Amino acid sequence: MRHILLAALGAVSSIGLTTQAHAETRHDEQVWLNLTVMGPVKGKLVYFAELQPRFGDGASRTVTAIMRGAIGWKLSARVTVYQGYAHVVQPVAGGRDVNEERSFQQISWNIGKPWGGELSSRSRLEQRWRSDGADMGWRLREMLRFEKPLKPGSHGPSALVYSEAFVALNDTDWGVQSGFDQIRNFVGLEIPVKGATTIEAGYLNQHINQTGNRSRMNHAAAISLWVRH
Repeated sequence: MRHILLAALGAVSSIGLTTQAHAETRHDEQVWLNLTVMGPVKGKLVYFAELQPRFGDGASRTVTAIMRGAIGWKLSARVTVYQGYAHVVQPVAGGRDVNEERSFQQISWNIGKPWGGELSSRSRLEQRWRSDGADMGWRLREMLRFEKPLKPGSHGPSALVYSEAFVALNDTDWGVQSGFDQIRNFVGLEIPVKGATTIEAGYLNQHINQTGNRSRMNHAAAISLWVRH
């Protein structure tokens, strides 16, 4: 019996080591910054423009820079549709930068005010081209966001949480595999600055699915300035 138990424990240990070897997760500490300017153009026509630098490898260098803009149309007080474009640069240490171009369609929906807060949704469909491949990648993103004032009835800070899931809809010759791509979860504060302008600051966890049963988890200090006019 003793030999059987030892053999069983050895088998379990072997399976655990094998699983660990085949399910490697790499971690990185990052800083994400975001500046978004948004507002009306005329009538129901609206816009937004974003600049997002992200610093990785222990926040020691720029790993991603995103420039994104969109024109939208307010279907109602709660629903707006957008057509947008983004240019994404991923610097490569000692190599040529990887550039990505994205066209996207977006639906922003203010769902309502449950639990004394505000619940909203953002659905985005992206068409993606990269400089290291020839294929176009399709990706669907869905975000749910909830904010609630720390003191009801006041114009002070609000608790803020959101989760955004990414699903790749096709394979590409630059490394994308269809299926679950990544998920981002954020917890922090929304702080009023002036008028409708706010700062959002908190912790963002990004879990990225990679090829070969590998994954990446980024732990980011995320700070955003939202200028609304």
